[in-house]
Amino acid sequence: MKRIKELLKEKKVLISDGAWGTELAERGLEAGECPEQWNLDRPDEVKAVAEEYVEAGADIIITNTFGGTWLKLAKAGLGDKVSEVNRIGASISKDAAGDKALVFASMGPTGEFIAPLGTITENDMLSCYAEQVEALVEGGADGIVLETFSDLGEVKAALRAVKENSTLPVVASMTFEAGPGGFATIMGVNPKQAAAELTAAGADLVGSNCGAGIKHMIKVARLMRGVTKLPLWIKSNAGLPELVGGQTVFREAPKEMARRYSELVASGANVIGGCCGTTPEHIRLLVAQRNKRM
Repeated sequence: MKRIKELLKEKKVLISDGAWGTELAERGLEAGECPEQWNLDRPDEVKAVAEEYVEAGADIIITNTFGGTWLKLAKAGLGDKVSEVNRIGASISKDAAGDKALVFASMGPTGEFIAPLGTITENDMLSCYAEQVEALVEGGADGIVLETFSDLGEVKAALRAVKENSTLPVVASMTFEAGPGGFATIMGVNPKQAAAELTAAGADLVGSNCGAGIKHMIKVARLMRGVTKLPLWIKSNAGLPELVGGQTVFREAPKEMARRYSELVASGANVIGGCCGTTPEHIRLLVAQRNKRM
């Protein structure tokens, strides 16, 4: 966390990378294919994504390990390769980052619920995430980002696993949708509740990713900033997804996202990046906006 604090003091706002799934799809990842398999079979393609974001000027890049828990990898026939997939995933991004960027390894939801909502015990969930954390540490990650979570119970279990099995700084990020009652995850967690409870649970940064474009994220950031003093991590989609000709399309252009940079910062965001549909060009223009104000 010391390095993050130093960088924030120096640059005021840090820029994270953009979408990985979007970029891997451009390189041939098929719908339904396990992205983490590419860490083993096509590491050069994975590294190319990381390198593009480093070249765009990102201060922080993530890893191709979002679905790297045993519960997710087992469904793709990779249940016996959890350590290998995550260790290699972290090392690929570290090699690409060099001394130009930090690497925050990505950890996502398992797709299961802790009992009584589901059949997974809390201890089993903790063990599942702990196995992933240990491999990411071995791969050289500088931090961990828990992203795209909707259930507070699961993200807290993941957070606890990171804290108990590493000394790395950890981001806890949830996904909120806009509805008649305001913003909430699909499990009914609102931004204020998430920020307050994740701060109390020991996260080093809190925030939101995915779900909506930057216009909505400005509102989410403002709500979260009202209840926490921790740095806010905000990574919006390139607008809301649209289905066109059987393909998912995101229409928020790089210039549109960059145009709202100042509004997002004014709402309290400290680390800004992109999620689904964003590209290295989105990140390049966000970096340019930040640099103009340094």
